Amino acid sequence: TVLQGIILLPLRATCIAFILLLAWLFASIATFRHRGKGSVPLQGWRRRMIQTTLSCLTRTLFFVMGFQVKVKGKIASLLEAPIFVAAPHSSFFDAIISALTGMPSIVSRAENLSTPVFGTILSSLQPVSVSRQDPDSRKNTVTEITKRALSRGQWPQVI
Repeated sequence: TVLQGIILLPLRATCIAFILLLAWLFASIATFRHRGKGSVPLQGWRRRMIQTTLSCLTRTLFFVMGFQVKVKGKIASLLEAPIFVAAPHSSFFDAIISALTGMPSIVSRAENLSTPVFGTILSSLQPVSVSRQDPDSRKNTVTEITKRALSRGQWPQVI
């Protein structure tokens, strides 16, 4: 069993890297030449691509890492719950919740958008970005979340 683990580890790492690159590719395609870059919601094929492909790829990624998640009950729709709360919000488990709920928008620090690969994927989720340098950032974040929650389905759920 130790030998199997040693052999499977590089294979698993390669699968993870491949899945992340696929996610980056789909996120790049969905946001290519999108007007507004975060100020206008993705719609049509762009939004469906993000919701279906990134959700599927994220689920696959966690399966490759050894996680099997089962949903009990019914996930609230966008119109029922425009804001989705995940707690304790302290680890990568938030990504599992995002994959299971159709890749909602997230609240993230602005610096995360500039990281290679992950920044592109994150940008495709249309996050509410929080700038730690801006003194009005908290107020702007609350305003943006409220605007999206009251949009009647134009914006994805916010987690």
